[in-house]
Amino acid sequence: MDRPWLRQLLALALFLGLWEGAARAGLVNPFFLPPPSQVGGVLLTLVAEGSIWPHLYATFLAALMGLAAGIGAGAVLGFAGALLPCVAELLVPVMILLNAVPRVILAPLFVIWLGIDLESKVALAFVLVAVVMFFAVYSGIKEVDKRLVERVRTLGGGRWLLLREVYVPSVIVWVMGGMKVAVGFAFTGAVVGEFVASSRGLGYLLSFAQSTYNAALSLALVILVIGFVLLLFATAGLLERRLLRWKYR
Repeated sequence: MDRPWLRQLLALALFLGLWEGAARAGLVNPFFLPPPSQVGGVLLTLVAEGSIWPHLYATFLAALMGLAAGIGAGAVLGFAGALLPCVAELLVPVMILLNAVPRVILAPLFVIWLGIDLESKVALAFVLVAVVMFFAVYSGIKEVDKRLVERVRTLGGGRWLLLREVYVPSVIVWVMGGMKVAVGFAFTGAVVGEFVASSRGLGYLLSFAQSTYNAALSLALVILVIGFVLLLFATAGLLERRLLRWKYR
């Protein structure tokens, strides 16, 4: 068996089988840990009744908007900080501070400032992603070979030529690596923001499930979030393979 995905599927099937068997044998309390069949039933009901789609749309929209804005802002600030020392003096301490504190604690503040609608969720996802992308781009540019930069300058290359031909190609590897982390952070921001205060979204449903002690619904929602994050991971992986074809030859 030389296919890792097949071994992973078999391991997952074995885990679910043991879990189901333990629940049916009374070894675990189904109130706290419902069996996979019950969780799957809740998931199918949500999909069949169509009640999950508006919540999925709200979470997806907030996560993707925060992801796109965070990648753009983090990349621009990363370039500015790495290439302009005066900007770095201001930006780097702020980013280190934001990176040091748990950024999800900003969720209540964003709710106060922006309300319980989409804006506060996008803002939280944006902050989470922007910090990750800032350090990815900043570190990527700092790792560029200084001898290569000097050679391009010696041959008459200006700032724009350096940016287009040296810095951007060099930093793509770092950006793609950071993007995989950023995808998870974007969903974290959206779901946590909805969990704190919202009228729809997966975080809102999770809050409802928690308040009603509905473990089956909580697990079904967690599986949904994991599924969509894995889908975005796969998309980011395909994009990475396309942009970095030279690396995978």
